[in-house]
Amino acid sequence: MKMENSANYCQLPELSGDRKLIAGVDEVGRGALFGPVVAAAVILPASTLPNLAGSGMKDSKQLTRLRRQKLAQEIQELAVDWSIGYATSTEIDQINILQASLLAMKRAVLKLKVQPDLCLIDGRQALVGLPVPQKSLIKGDQRSLEIAAASIVAKVWRDDLVGRLATKYPDYDLAANKGYGTERHRLALQEFGPSPQHRRSFRPCQLGDRG
Repeated sequence: MKMENSANYCQLPELSGDRKLIAGVDEVGRGALFGPVVAAAVILPASTLPNLAGSGMKDSKQLTRLRRQKLAQEIQELAVDWSIGYATSTEIDQINILQASLLAMKRAVLKLKVQPDLCLIDGRQALVGLPVPQKSLIKGDQRSLEIAAASIVAKVWRDDLVGRLATKYPDYDLAANKGYGTERHRLALQEFGPSPQHRRSFRPCQLGDRG
């Protein structure tokens, strides 16, 4: 499996060893009912790619929590640079989740202290007004180690944030569901209504909104 993943990652010309600085960009939390949508931008040294390709790094959703945390720490230590951007639940309600996801990714890129020569963006949408060349990749976390790394970093950062918010909003089982619409979370919305961190433009939050 590791050899197969490594081969897949090497199919893109941009990922060859002689390429310049490449930032992978991905977002997480798009389908959640609670909290921000979070994006990460990660620039990895070319020398680290073979080892990371063989480490089992792939879509962050398919990794165990412990494995994600260990990989996120390793990625942050190895990276030339990495950054986080996010869009709040209020922004999501104002501009919709797609635009908020793109905004979070753009913010992550703009926060990098090292400017990449190219950004690889997960998905089919371009980031409007980005002052860096970019390429959109459908299923990018399966095709680019940089995007896979960004997915892992963003996922761990967001999970940690929601875990901290869970103590402030204990009624919604956030420590377990990380803001996603589990049955317990939806039942809590019906009973208690949405918190200030819920996305009121999402239907389950509207059903629970008593205001």
